[in-house]
Parts: sequence; C-alpha cells; structure tokens
Amino acid sequence: MSEKTFKILLFMKRRSDISTEEFRDYYENHHAPLCMQYAQGITRYVRRYIDPQPHPETGPGNDFPFDVITELWFDDEATFRGTLAYLSTSIMPDEVIEDEKNLFDRGSFRIASVVECG
Repeated sequence: MSEKTFKILLFMKRRSDISTEEFRDYYENHHAPLCMQYAQGITRYVRRYIDPQPHPETGPGNDFPFDVITELWFDDEATFRGTLAYLSTSIMPDEVIEDEKNLFDRGSFRIASVVECG
C-alpha cells in the first residue's frame, strides 16, 4: 500500500506596489517565521515562488495570477482535515492578517487540497 501525504495549497499574489524581490524577502524573513508559530501538526511548510515563462501557444505569461504557492504538508489525515476546516472557515489571528497586509493582495487568495500518493 502506498503512503499518502495530505497537502493544503495556498495560491497568493503579492501586492502590486512591492517588487518580486521585496515580496520574497519579506515572506521568508518575516511572514513565514510568524506563521510557523501557528503551525501545529504540519510536517513541512514550503513556499514555491513562481517565475512565469512564455508558452508558444498562449504567450509570455506575464498575467500569471499568483506569485507563490504555499504548501502545508501533513502525514496525519485527521490533522490535515482539521487544519483545512479551520483555514476554509475561519479568519486567521489578527497579527497574521496584519502581516499579510504588508505582503499580499489578500483578495487573490485561493485554497485547494491535495492527496499525494506514491
């Protein structure tokens, strides 16, 4: 039987008034450490920064809707389901929301779940 990893994916866009470099620096050095304070039961916390590339049929890719895909990994399905329920129905703590305002276009946020088998 294959092992399963449960993931929550967060798709987010940076604020339009900050550069890609400023966005990545702030996320890594300020926002990610803040979020780790609330990360109980997460086995891995990954930020995947997107660098759009041209596609021969659809164009240059400059209009890509997100700057980062954040992955929250879980080995335990119950913890995964509880965290997903919280993230999809609750407002984050005030200090996280205030910090997000320094970084993200909060109206861009999207969330998905993934079960990875292999």
